[in-house]
Amino acid sequence: MFLRNQQYTRADIRRLIGLPAAKGGAWATGHVRHGGEHFIFCGIDIPGRTGQNYNNRFDSEVLVWHPRGNSNAAAPVFAELVSGVPTVHVFYRTRDRDPFTYAGVGKPTSLTQGPPIEVRWAFEESIALLPEEVPDGQEIVEGAKRQITVNAYERDPTAKPRCIKKWGTLCVVCAFDFQAVYGELGKGFIHVHHLKPLSSIGEEYVLDPENDLRPVCPNCHSMLHRKKDTMSIDELINALKLRFDKAFVPVAGVDNPRI
Repeated sequence: MFLRNQQYTRADIRRLIGLPAAKGGAWATGHVRHGGEHFIFCGIDIPGRTGQNYNNRFDSEVLVWHPRGNSNAAAPVFAELVSGVPTVHVFYRTRDRDPFTYAGVGKPTSLTQGPPIEVRWAFEESIALLPEEVPDGQEIVEGAKRQITVNAYERDPTAKPRCIKKWGTLCVVCAFDFQAVYGELGKGFIHVHHLKPLSSIGEEYVLDPENDLRPVCPNCHSMLHRKKDTMSIDELINALKLRFDKAFVPVAGVDNPRI
């Protein structure tokens, strides 16, 4: 029903689950239960509409979430929320009044009674490294690729949406548009590419998603990593131009790679 890393307004969510449009009420709060499922809406490192900052944040891939101060961990609805039994849809945003990004179905990994109450939510793995992106000599444990914490991008699920928010979802190399080809299924789908090769990034590197990442289709992404030394976006665009000459059309309105 909901696609991970895609953005939705509260009205979008109500429509998708078959509810009529409405303002206010429980759906304007940070937690609502409907049809046996739970929906969490939270701001990350920002205050809510009331001006209170609940200090919600991502710690690695885990969301650290604090409900309203008057929440009661023993209340039946809250106890059900953190029981691990029902489906819990988690949405977040990093700026007030922006649409929410769907983090996925959350599973509680810990509960601190507080005050304040703190729940840590884990999600299914959503961002995997391409095989070519793993630094040379780095051992990979099958089923545990997340143990390779090579940079902030792999630890921060807000990075990809921030990149897409600035650059869009067209491939910056070949201009492929998944939505134009696949319709609703392809809406919002795209890979993101590190302009700086992961093998060259040190432990102290702090990622800037708007400047360090670019949207690329899976084909171009693989070609960028085809050689031992990762190609630049500029090099791949020039290779396509040589291949197709004037038939090659880059992203509309962009004369050169978006770097």
